[in-house]
Amino acid sequence: MSEKDNKQHDPNRPFHIIVNARPNEVFGPTITYAEVINLAFPNSAKDILYSVHYVAPKQPDGTLAEGQSVKLENGMKFDVTPTNRS
Repeated sequence: MSEKDNKQHDPNRPFHIIVNARPNEVFGPTITYAEVINLAFPNSAKDILYSVHYVAPKQPDGTLAEGQSVKLENGMKFDVTPTNRS
């Protein structure tokens, strides 16, 4: 494995992402729904539900639900909004 390949799979490698228009540096290889929520709303109440939508340079756009995670890429953008319960 080349040094480049090792760096891409390093769990301590920082990734630069945007969460609700604010830059963040996180360590991966993945990020969970809960981690994204905590970056967007650090002191949020635990009983609030959120919608998490993301766009990434090299993978399809998507959404995260509670309990899910996504592989990190530099330049990913996450939009987190509280959802209304009906």
